[in-house]
Amino acid sequence: MAANASTLVFDDIFTINAIDKEGKKFDRVSRLYAHSKNYDMDLTLDYNNELFPLKNDDSFAMALASSLSRGGPQGAAAAESAADEDKDRDVWRPDGTGRRGLEEDYDYVMYGKVYKFDSGTSEIVTAYASFGGLLLSLTGSYRHMTSIVLGEPIYLLMRR
Repeated sequence: MAANASTLVFDDIFTINAIDKEGKKFDRVSRLYAHSKNYDMDLTLDYNNELFPLKNDDSFAMALASSLSRGGPQGAAAAESAADEDKDRDVWRPDGTGRRGLEEDYDYVMYGKVYKFDSGTSEIVTAYASFGGLLLSLTGSYRHMTSIVLGEPIYLLMRR
């Protein structure tokens, strides 16, 4: 996991405590409510329930990443990789070409943008992201979300 440390901005295991508790609004979209095991975080997430079926009490790993590339340039490699940077930018492409990245390790991936941060108390904050209209809110200690940047693109990665 250390090789991915530079691109992963959050990573934890969640257990679902409710799905669609306010009713179902769309056929293929559900909203899950979950709590994390390691960082005591609360998650609300809209997801495609046909592509990634889940039920109450299921556990899943969820990561947020700034890029799908495995690790980032480090030390002397940064200077050498400047010419390769454009090629590395598109890790995944719809035509199947390009390098394989973090998406290979997960069952469900979405791409979106962090659009809002709310600071509830001095310790607890909520980050909000939209993935083409599917929304995420992640609430917990600001210490676990210091790498999540407002206005930046983000990848959500999930696996069982």
